[in-house]
Amino acid sequence: MRKIPLLIILIGFVNSLFSVYASNSVVNIYSARKEALILPLLERFKKETGIKFRLVTGKADGLLKRLEIEGNLSPADLFITVDAGRLQRAKKAGVLQAIDNPTLKRRIPKSLRDRDNYWFGLSQRARTIIYNKNLVNAEDLSTYENLASSVWKGQLCIRSSDSIYNQSLVASMIEVNGVKKTESWARNLVSNFARPPTGGDTDLLKATSAGQCSIALANTYYLGRLINSKNNEEKIVAQNLAVFWPNQGDGDRGVHVNVSGAGMTKYARNQKEAQVLLEFLVKDESQKWYAEVNNEYPVVEGAVISNTLKSFGNFKADSINLTILGVNNSAAVKLMDRAGWR
Repeated sequence: MRKIPLLIILIGFVNSLFSVYASNSVVNIYSARKEALILPLLERFKKETGIKFRLVTGKADGLLKRLEIEGNLSPADLFITVDAGRLQRAKKAGVLQAIDNPTLKRRIPKSLRDRDNYWFGLSQRARTIIYNKNLVNAEDLSTYENLASSVWKGQLCIRSSDSIYNQSLVASMIEVNGVKKTESWARNLVSNFARPPTGGDTDLLKATSAGQCSIALANTYYLGRLINSKNNEEKIVAQNLAVFWPNQGDGDRGVHVNVSGAGMTKYARNQKEAQVLLEFLVKDESQKWYAEVNNEYPVVEGAVISNTLKSFGNFKADSINLTILGVNNSAAVKLMDRAGWR
């Protein structure tokens, strides 16, 4: 008797668990976003629409691999993750399908969704310069390119080249400046590191506040978390820091932005419900919730933002289509490696 592979048995078991929800009033979600950053919205969605949900959370790469392994046995209808680079990986892996949804196209700017409609941005995050107000004069800051100037020798804190956030920033610069100029920039940037890349964005901000470096490249919502923390020590960390928006000059491209986003899975059984959820997540109320709870910027123009985000000031964002970040990811990773960015 031929043995059935254990993996197939496990997939079948998981699928049977989801089958309880396999009706016209359910949507099954694989989310790389932490439960606290998605569950309250899903509860509101259920109350408002009557559509039930099944949520599985995990690491982005692990969930993508799971979708690949499960194939047409996957119970997932939606895949939610952060960074356009990761969303593009999912598209390239063949686990998503394109959808033609007028509401999503109307509500979400072209730059913040896949150009082939395989994924859609749900919230924006700006990766910008955050500096120690006691050590740096904001008038000395200007562009991402200027961070490679010898003026900043030994003053920059930054994450490693493994960070998808940094990979996407470099991918955007490749699109604007080309590989040769971007590699030269990266080499000079590395020589300005205050210490070897280590830790996450919060670690960088704490180091910058403590004077271990004077500037950092980080997503603004990490500073927002420190500002609104219940921990007094973290509040003190935030008091030493300020946001600077680079590349704001006339004709310049603006601040690098990225998204958290979602796409419908290739074998989604509940396609109508999945699209209703996507539409719900870009309603003004949902966009306002993201801004208030996680200090992320809305993707919908005119949506309300939190007082914390308002305190950072207005900025011009790069309008490059974020699909490019995934397309250029491989070139960015290789470039960073050649430049000695570890």
